[in-house]
Amino acid sequence: MYRAYLKELDTKNRMASSKAASKLKAILFLGTVRENRVGLRVARFMQKQLEKRNYEVEMFDPLEMKFPLLQKPVHFYGPERTGAPQWLQDAEKKIKAADAFVIVSGEYNHSVPPALSNMLDHFPGSIFSYKPSAIVCYSPGIYGGMRAAMALRPLLSEMGTLSVSNIFGIPEVHKALDEEGVPKNDHMEKGAGKLLDQLDWYATAMKNHRNTAGVPQ
Repeated sequence: MYRAYLKELDTKNRMASSKAASKLKAILFLGTVRENRVGLRVARFMQKQLEKRNYEVEMFDPLEMKFPLLQKPVHFYGPERTGAPQWLQDAEKKIKAADAFVIVSGEYNHSVPPALSNMLDHFPGSIFSYKPSAIVCYSPGIYGGMRAAMALRPLLSEMGTLSVSNIFGIPEVHKALDEEGVPKNDHMEKGAGKLLDQLDWYATAMKNHRNTAGVPQ
């Protein structure tokens, strides 16, 4: 009986270890630095949705991380990153370790916010490659930031992180979430769920294939 107990305990430990090892890592990029930005509400909401699915989430907030106007991206410091600011090197390592990316974007002049593209351009596209991305867009109007999402599609594709087909658009965002990112209607969790179902599938499949087959050189 004691041996059976030990065997069961060992099985549970191995299952727990396997689950921890398979935990997906996501970087959530917030694309706005405007005063009274509602994008932070969206980012907080999406972070909670990812964590519910057992993701390890890191948020890249250009306002908190103080990305300067791009003059020298991290890969311009050479292979050893000699002289690159430590915070920038740390950020690059986190992107390299990630399995998926979630892009939270408003719509500035019907396109991508400059703080978002400036942040992304600090890093080489190679560290985003062979990993999926998901676009979450929003606006105070009825179109939910979809024009920015259309501009993001080719940008993310050229970086090597193909976006999943679903786009989670949030119209009248100020009515959809409170300041802490708590949803005010049923659409929010359903919409996020459809997006993350796709992201989960691609992130898991790509991670497994990177681990078994590597990536093209």
